[in-house]
Amino acid sequence: MSLDNLRKNLSAIDRQLVEIIAERQRIVGQIGESKRSSGTSTRDYAREKDVLNIGRKQAEEMGVDPDLIESLLEMLIQTSLESQERERVVAEGKGDGSRVLVIGGAGKMGRWFANFFASQGYATTIADPSVENGLKSFSSWTDAGVDFDYIVVAAPLAVSGRILAQLATLKPKGLVFDIGSLKSPLIDGLRKLKAAGCSVTSLHPMFGPTTRLLSGRHLIFCDVGDADATAAAKELFAATMVEQIEMGLDDHDRLIAYVLGLSHALNIAFFTALAESGEAAPKLAQMSSTTFDSQLLVSAAVAEDNPHLYFEIQNLNKFGLGPLDALCEAAARIRETVASGDEEAFVELMQKGRDYLALRG
Repeated sequence: MSLDNLRKNLSAIDRQLVEIIAERQRIVGQIGESKRSSGTSTRDYAREKDVLNIGRKQAEEMGVDPDLIESLLEMLIQTSLESQERERVVAEGKGDGSRVLVIGGAGKMGRWFANFFASQGYATTIADPSVENGLKSFSSWTDAGVDFDYIVVAAPLAVSGRILAQLATLKPKGLVFDIGSLKSPLIDGLRKLKAAGCSVTSLHPMFGPTTRLLSGRHLIFCDVGDADATAAAKELFAATMVEQIEMGLDDHDRLIAYVLGLSHALNIAFFTALAESGEAAPKLAQMSSTTFDSQLLVSAAVAEDNPHLYFEIQNLNKFGLGPLDALCEAAARIRETVASGDEEAFVELMQKGRDYLALRG
């Protein structure tokens, strides 16, 4: 057959693939509806494992790369879960006209929360300096007032602390919560709200604004002394598959100093060392390795994110310097073992790391 005919045949098969995937998605929708009706959870890990195992076996029998089929099936499962979770959130939406104010709602995470509430039927209002006053938007949150069932504070950390303190003087009747990556700058405002008799709690979404599927993601709830408020906030996410974690305010910032502060600093150090090395990026790209490429992907994502937020995460955390000191000390020890030719000490460092990481499971 000619090349043109072969390509036509391939295009026809591609179309069949798209049609089959579309039919699969229709069945996925019916499965999601059945799960909701019966009260069955959205995700079934055992079923996912069976699908992947069957796919690999069929691939081997037909002479197709099993890894290719597993990757394709994983992508289809991911898409199916996104669709089912989204439909469940909408179907179980408890908004029913309840009013929500998202302060900082034009920011990345603020917009995520605004969309999340709107999808469930909440009457959502955005207050953000970057928007104009309108029917459902205000450039200043004070113009919006506090007559809302829920108030989400999604402004930058230092600003959020001041807003929480101001809200305490206005005594809103609805549930108030922030979504700050740190709690140190917010504790004073949160405690003032609690002292004023307001319903208040504190959240930290451990996912980014592009997240579509909450399964496998974590959402931290920090109780500030109002168990009912924390329970009410948790109920807002009951229809999702997000993993809910409860944590004290002080524990939160101490752990976040490592989870965010250390990981951010490590990647910033990595791309700073590269940028100041004098080596041309295209040349290094030609010599890339698996480890180097993986580190580049993470570092590139960090480099593209909000530098002001990252500085706040480092600078405003009262526990922040400890992990940075540990990072500097670790780098110095690595340098010392290499400079002195102490292979035994180098191997010991790697073994300690291997043992520690094994504890994570």
